[in-house]
Amino acid sequence: MPSEPIITVSGLRGIVGESLTPAVAARYALAFADALPPGLVVISHDARASAAELEIAIAGALSQAGFEVRLAGAAATPTLGILVRTCGAIGGIQISASHNPPQYNGMKLFSAAGRVLPSEEGATVLARYRELGQPESSATGSGVAQEVKNATRLDDVRSAHCEAVLQVVDVERIRAKNFRVLVDSNHGAGGPLAVQLLQELGCDVIEFGTQPDAQYEHGLEPTEENLESVMQLAREKSCDVTFCQDPDADRLAVIDQHGNYLGEELTLAMCVERRLQQQIGPIVVNCSSSRVTADLAQKYGAPYVRTKVGEANVVDQMLAENALLGGEGNGGVIDPRVGFVRDSFVGMAMILDAMSEHDVRASELAAGLPNYSIVKTKLDMGAADFQASVDHLQGKFADAEPSQLDGLRLDWPDRWLLVRASNTEPIVRLIAEAKSRTLAESLCKEAAEVLHSNR
Repeated sequence: MPSEPIITVSGLRGIVGESLTPAVAARYALAFADALPPGLVVISHDARASAAELEIAIAGALSQAGFEVRLAGAAATPTLGILVRTCGAIGGIQISASHNPPQYNGMKLFSAAGRVLPSEEGATVLARYRELGQPESSATGSGVAQEVKNATRLDDVRSAHCEAVLQVVDVERIRAKNFRVLVDSNHGAGGPLAVQLLQELGCDVIEFGTQPDAQYEHGLEPTEENLESVMQLAREKSCDVTFCQDPDADRLAVIDQHGNYLGEELTLAMCVERRLQQQIGPIVVNCSSSRVTADLAQKYGAPYVRTKVGEANVVDQMLAENALLGGEGNGGVIDPRVGFVRDSFVGMAMILDAMSEHDVRASELAAGLPNYSIVKTKLDMGAADFQASVDHLQGKFADAEPSQLDGLRLDWPDRWLLVRASNTEPIVRLIAEAKSRTLAESLCKEAAEVLHSNR
């Protein structure tokens, strides 16, 4: 029997043809639909080759269950949030495995508010999915509909999202700068909208992998090691700034005019500073994000709240705090003026807005931020094995202030370490930040040694 996909309260991911099949996708869609009132559901997907088959299975299952379906085709995850709202839908499903390797795909669930499903609602879907049992025993037989009724394709997927982003920046001021921008979408879903947005902002756009065809040029996470070829291209093209998206375009990494990787952590930080320069209000980030954002909140006198890792957790707290801005340090910026979804397009626009107002380059924006070195590593380890090692980790670093909000976070006055089991992969992530890279690397190494020795 095939293994189960990885399921969290906000979605599902698995290896296509193994843990994730059309029947599994249909079963999960029906579990989601079980708690919905009658109405319209919007379905979109990233550029992965397996998306088409999964789209048919999901749309067919919903159609047979009596729901009206709108198919958006290849679209960024934040775009789905906009579409759910503009279409007046009762929910949405994004078919994507985000940064997971190409053999994976997945499903992310959206509420009628156009945000990732809240944790409590996601837990209900998960419980219902378990109740439905294996696809072969479900009410749909194989779990896959043979035809799709009540489904139509949307003609204009991107315009509403583009317009929403343009509303939060000074378009004319940005246009006057005629920035030379390289955009790397790595053949994911974000390319067409990225080009459209940057052209609307008057940029001289250099495209790299903007066709959404999954012919990936490099690793799927927008990390420094995966973007070496893009950094070289940025130097060759003399770009003012380079924007790099992940496959479903909810994360953004930045490369400066010298071709230097500024990274995902500083994406959120630059946007936090830009927003706090305009207005003071609460900032919400997850507990794996750089301390730079906390320092910025302190600098501007803004309330600052940390949450568990996960977009749904951040959004829940943003709503509770009436937050000005939020996000995750993996390059995910959430601006309530556009939507409660991590949005690489908002990140691009806000950074260009800051560059145009202050008449600076990307490197100068970054240079004005507090300086830390952050190191992110991972180990192949299950959640159960990690949990058994928490006490050993805490004992190893007894001089730190511990928190088990999410995994184990250890704080010192000048550094911190977070060790937690991933929600989407059978791995443990280790993240450390300090004033020097050597010290951050040392923290990760010591923690990894404890985990290895206590398996």
